[in-house]
Amino acid sequence: MREDRAARDVPVAAPVPAAERIAALDAVRGFALLGILLMNIVAWGMHLAAYDNPTVAGGATGPNLWMWTVSHVLVEGKMRALFSMVFGAGIVLFTSRLEARGAGLAVADLYYRRTLWLLAFGIAHVYLLWIGEVLYPYALCALALFPFRNLRPKPLLVIAGSLMALTSVYSVWTVHDSRTTRDKGLEAIRLEKEGKPLDAEQKSAKEEYDQWLKMVQPGPDEIAKDAKAFGGGLLDVLAYRAGLVWEYGHAYPYYSPWHWDVWAMMLAGMALFKLGIIDGSRSSAFYFRLSVAAYAIGIGVNLVSAWSCIRTQWDPVLRGYFSTTYDAGRLAVALGHMSLVILMVRSGSLPWLSSRLAAVGRTAFSNYVLQSVICSLLFYGYGFGLYGRLQRYQLLYVVLPIWVLQLLVSPIWLRHFRFGPLEWCWRSLTYWKRQPFRIEAARAV
Repeated sequence: MREDRAARDVPVAAPVPAAERIAALDAVRGFALLGILLMNIVAWGMHLAAYDNPTVAGGATGPNLWMWTVSHVLVEGKMRALFSMVFGAGIVLFTSRLEARGAGLAVADLYYRRTLWLLAFGIAHVYLLWIGEVLYPYALCALALFPFRNLRPKPLLVIAGSLMALTSVYSVWTVHDSRTTRDKGLEAIRLEKEGKPLDAEQKSAKEEYDQWLKMVQPGPDEIAKDAKAFGGGLLDVLAYRAGLVWEYGHAYPYYSPWHWDVWAMMLAGMALFKLGIIDGSRSSAFYFRLSVAAYAIGIGVNLVSAWSCIRTQWDPVLRGYFSTTYDAGRLAVALGHMSLVILMVRSGSLPWLSSRLAAVGRTAFSNYVLQSVICSLLFYGYGFGLYGRLQRYQLLYVVLPIWVLQLLVSPIWLRHFRFGPLEWCWRSLTYWKRQPFRIEAARAV
């Protein structure tokens, strides 16, 4: 009974004070969050298929090609991997601090309450604002990670590596399936053009090919249909997005490869935290060597992938072969980015930037949703209706002001408030007690 009372005591089970936060970890989180917008903005501004294939929309030559190439090599998937690893590190940090304070069995209660509330936030976010949001899948995957929190780094890395290997195997199977779909579909179309009747299997192959083509290489009619839907009123956008959310996300099983990806990076983040890497505990020389090695591997792999995509004009089948090296390339570049940010924090060379990145990281939940609010108003029909009207490079004109806004406002906000507004709400729900919000109120408690 005494242990249960202690677990419910606020000083034992309460949000971490600002003085105990890890500046390097916050800065890495903030960097990843800003970088994620650089990729998300593509799906905010144009058809989802243009995310991987610039020939679909937004332009594939000149500055548009350069933006795709730089994003492919340095950003796409890398920021999400980094954000996932920081989330995994946060799992260990959250539970270990509670256990060290003697929270006992309340650790599990708080962890799952925290995760389930995040799940609810994610569902609201994806249906009301942003089809590509990560809160829901992160929470869904986190539900399975509590038993892994006390594993040593080696088994965590082995499990993470195994999941990445499985993802590569799945990619090979997907490429084979896509090639079969394309070949059978084209054969059915050829026979139809020759005036030959199609049997049931050939008709089915043609229909499957048409659906596959709409997904990977949508034509003008599909692009126009998509733009019209997102250019409509609020209810029209909500209804259209709900269909896409179910088709491309929530209808997937719990064990889908998309979740392998999330689990792998979160488990890697848990291991990196236990090894004292992701929180900036190692020497500057360590991070310098890691950045050089990681960038050499990751940039090399991704440049080969980018060159091959360009050379084949983003052929949807041939492009799939390079997804087998996707995790290796993005994980390496993500580690390079992490190392550079930590080196910046440790050296104090750019304090104005590192402190602002840390502030964005401390309010990452609120800033993430703020990005969605701003972009929905800019791109959808119930706002300024920019969806489908900008070229790929022109999307930078939206990204850069949002970055500046968040880098400027986040530290100002934290001078007056303990948390971002959504962080405050999430923590209050997690601990089932209203948390002090304003700095003055926190000091008075």
